[in-house]
Amino acid sequence: MKNQRMFPGIILIGFGAYFFLQQSGITLFQNFYTWPTLIIIVGIAFLAQGYAAKDYESILPGVILLGFGLHFHIAGRLTFWPDNSIGPFILILSLGFFLRFQKTGTGLFQAFLFLVWALLLLFYDKIAGYLGIVQNGMSQVLKFWPALIIIIGIYFLLKKKK
Repeated sequence: MKNQRMFPGIILIGFGAYFFLQQSGITLFQNFYTWPTLIIIVGIAFLAQGYAAKDYESILPGVILLGFGLHFHIAGRLTFWPDNSIGPFILILSLGFFLRFQKTGTGLFQAFLFLVWALLLLFYDKIAGYLGIVQNGMSQVLKFWPALIIIIGIYFLLKKKK
């Protein structure tokens, strides 16, 4: 019975505190009266459901929502955090799969796949510089990477289980 009340309880407490602080006009929290804060609250509720109520499938959406909400709060405010790339989103997905794998034992391949993809997106310029890849040649290849991802996805859909 406790497990079924965890998620809605945290949502109600979090949203209630959010709206109470917003109405009270406390200037200390002025930067947090935005929609990413609501996403963070929902992410925390999913994580509480995942860890405290042992509903481990809730870990992945919890990490995604919490991570995306945090990203939108800190993007542009911290100099080291990339704000114009899809890399941080893919990295958050990878973290979610790793944390879910820790509890369920499934999703390790996806975690590593997203991690490699995120690292390539975040550090492409540095990696290309280390490898001495000519920018012009790679720019032609990079035009087709979405098609490559689609082909790999189709392969996984059509691959027969052994």
